[in-house]
Amino acid sequence: MENSIARIERHRKFTMQLQHILRFIARDKRSSAIDFQNKIDAKFELLKTHPMMGRVSYYADDENVRDLIYSGYTIVYEIKDEQTIRILEIFKWQDK
Repeated sequence: MENSIARIERHRKFTMQLQHILRFIARDKRSSAIDFQNKIDAKFELLKTHPMMGRVSYYADDENVRDLIYSGYTIVYEIKDEQTIRILEIFKWQDK
């Protein structure tokens, strides 16, 4: 799948977790929350062409479920097929 362009789907659980994280960051500094969102979106753009860039997940027994680490957070995603990557969840390792 390297170098083909996949579509990113965001699972509802991921969206809710990310909103919670962004609200928490924004309490201290709104621009930091916006920057965090932009950098995650940039990582997802990379995933579209490099879906194997994350390590095999510690949280699933499946080669297609992978962990992407960003700023102390683990983003778990699944390579569903040649065209689809599904973002499953985001959390701090201490919270898991």
